Amino acid sequence: MVRAIADRIVTGYLRPGEKLDEVSLAARFDVSRTPVREALGQLSAIGLVERRPNRGAIVAVVTQQHLAAMFESMAELEAICARFSAERMTGSERRAMESEHEASARMVQLSAEEDYEHFNTEFHTRLYRGAHNAHIYEMAVVTRSRLAPFRRAQFMLPGRLAKSWQEHDVIVTAIMRGDAAAAGKAARDHVSIVSEASAVFAADDRKTFGRNVA
Repeated sequence: MVRAIADRIVTGYLRPGEKLDEVSLAARFDVSRTPVREALGQLSAIGLVERRPNRGAIVAVVTQQHLAAMFESMAELEAICARFSAERMTGSERRAMESEHEASARMVQLSAEEDYEHFNTEFHTRLYRGAHNAHIYEMAVVTRSRLAPFRRAQFMLPGRLAKSWQEHDVIVTAIMRGDAAAAGKAARDHVSIVSEASAVFAADDRKTFGRNVA
């Protein structure tokens, strides 16, 4: 339910400032109000929902400026993780990353968006773990969770699956070579491109986008 509501917010089906009625949402998802309330709490924690005392919840306004700031932070964190991964990943970790990356090419060929999305999450998690730094791992995971709905929505854009795979390929190649500088740059560039692809889903633009995909 959290994912379903988040996706409707990000793509503009639920507009910034729109009231999120617990009764209506419970009926829509055929659940009680308790899981709806919990879902809205989680969405509030990542900034997609604004909860107002005694007035209920509304869709938060996520501006391009705020989204860009979060992606800028994410780009630097992923650059650090990729750089450290090139230096610190074990042989088995490198081989596992390379193997899964190569297997994901089939998902791109089949336009298996949902499967690739799951792979993408695991790919980046491997990158964070490969840094072998618990504090950086935690910061990367927390920041990614706040951006997850926007990063997921990018795959709705034409040609984005193939481009994502190509960007991953540059990261994997650098890590396999042990080239920390190249891996860091590739990861930073990748997230910067994701940021640009996701910008259409910020409050400034998603009203129009929502109409286009409706």
